[in-house]
Amino acid sequence: MTSRPLRERPARSRKPPEERRAEIVRTAARIALAQGLELVTLRRVADELGVRPSLIGHYFPASDDLVAEAFAYAATRERDSLLPREEAGLPPVDRLALFVVRLTDGEYVDLSRLWLNARHLSRFKEPLSRAVDAQEAGTRGALVELIEEGGLKTAGGALRAALHILIAVDGMGTYANTAGQGDDALSAGPDLGDLVIETAEIHLGLAPGTLRERARAHAVEPRDVD
Repeated sequence: MTSRPLRERPARSRKPPEERRAEIVRTAARIALAQGLELVTLRRVADELGVRPSLIGHYFPASDDLVAEAFAYAATRERDSLLPREEAGLPPVDRLALFVVRLTDGEYVDLSRLWLNARHLSRFKEPLSRAVDAQEAGTRGALVELIEEGGLKTAGGALRAALHILIAVDGMGTYANTAGQGDDALSAGPDLGDLVIETAEIHLGLAPGTLRERARAHAVEPRDVD
């Protein structure tokens, strides 16, 4: 009686540690943006990647560290898309215009929700708290640098102007979960993104309409305001 030849199992490709770790963080960030940081667990990420939770745990023994890195990854990509390196040669005022107008065009709603989510959870998760602080400092520093390079006449200095802009952006973000819902005065009132742009122009010492005009010059259009 002849025995059947053994069927060879296909060899499972093992990704280099750096590549696997980056894949885990990207997947966790995608889950965070879509469903919230609370859903970033070792098991959930493992299910998304089709691997065992122990593999995720090998790279992130503490799930809080994965949550923090997922947020940092998403926030860093946000800043890079708002202030891309290929635009580094543009005048500082143009870069500021592109930053503000892009943030108010409605494409960053998921990231606004993520920031709200991260700030709330950071009260209870020390790694996330450090990540939020670092990302805030990175964006704040980039704005201050642009304001100083542009020689803009701000009333209280570059840092004060940057904080006013970022506080206005955060204020707009607080409505990310309710925008367009209900029949209250806010739903029918002024466009929140338009108010952010106006706030930026006031504190940067720019004439009304300057930021929109500079952004349009680079084919970036703000949303139409009804």
